[in-house]
Amino acid sequence: MQAYYILFVYGKLAAHRIVEPSTDQHLPPVSVIISAYNEQDNLTRFLPLILEQDYPTFEVVVVNDCSDDETQWLLREMASKYTHLKVVDIGEHIRLKHTKKFTLTIGIKAAKYEHLVFTDADCEPATPHWLRAMVAPFAEGKEIVLGYSPYFKHRGLLNKLIRFETTHTAMSYLSYALKGDAYMGVGRNLAYTKSLFYKGKGFNAHMHIKSGDDDLFVNQNSNRNNTAIVLAPDAHMYSVPKLTWKTYYKQKARHAGASVMYKSRHKWMLAVQLLSAILFYISLGVSIALLPTLWYIPVTIYFLRLIAQYSIYSYAFRKLAVRDLLLWLPLLDLFFYFFICLNGLFNRNRKQTSWK
Repeated sequence: MQAYYILFVYGKLAAHRIVEPSTDQHLPPVSVIISAYNEQDNLTRFLPLILEQDYPTFEVVVVNDCSDDETQWLLREMASKYTHLKVVDIGEHIRLKHTKKFTLTIGIKAAKYEHLVFTDADCEPATPHWLRAMVAPFAEGKEIVLGYSPYFKHRGLLNKLIRFETTHTAMSYLSYALKGDAYMGVGRNLAYTKSLFYKGKGFNAHMHIKSGDDDLFVNQNSNRNNTAIVLAPDAHMYSVPKLTWKTYYKQKARHAGASVMYKSRHKWMLAVQLLSAILFYISLGVSIALLPTLWYIPVTIYFLRLIAQYSIYSYAFRKLAVRDLLLWLPLLDLFFYFFICLNGLFNRNRKQTSWK
């Protein structure tokens, strides 16, 4: 099973040829939508990089969801400088608790263009050509565009684990999209059409779950013909990672709650992928413990898998701008699978209480 996933699933991404977007293709008007709750510092740092994208016609819609910092005044100041910035302020209601899906729905309704691109307030586009690269598949009639959003690199094991987990997740959903079976995307770098949003009744099917504005929407609306991926370096959208184990654990707990709403075949697909890796490691330990004189057999099998990983991951990691993690692959792979398994086990049915 592990050989299948490494060679024939992740191998799709490793073999994928990145095509740079044409500079003379038709570029439709675009609405970039960002939800913000107490994001004053991030908006000060990153929003100008979105507003100053090299793109002919676009607007940026920022939905300010009851922020109690200086976000409202900052956005008003920016709107006076950038005429294509549209600010939507949501007032607090004593009987209404907002979710990110609610704010995104408000932003989509406020957007004046058919083609929508989504990101977060704490995200930085790799280049001024990010928007051009993300929008390119729309010219081919696609309705969903899956981008890639790595985290900023910092020192420490936690940062390596966060970046490895993000990379591993990206390898999975991008590879399956290349196989014609996209099952998720990430809201930090995602695009789709307004018509598709309304045709699929927005987030209605999973509005009761706080997370899933990105992966559940893609899981519900993607098909073999309407989805494309964009991996050109210009299209990368970098994001601020969690800085403590506690906040990272809470983030992953929130994400785990959305997976219960995936289509059945995708739940089985991901479960087998995860459990086969867990059982692989457990089987190695049990084999050595029960038959220590034959230790060289499980050790050989382990290194065969590791060699297969390096042969595939080296190409995939280069596309995903994380080649530095290859050196840590044996440790991070082991840590990743057991952490994700335990996180999902304890948080799968946990009630979600945070906005983001």
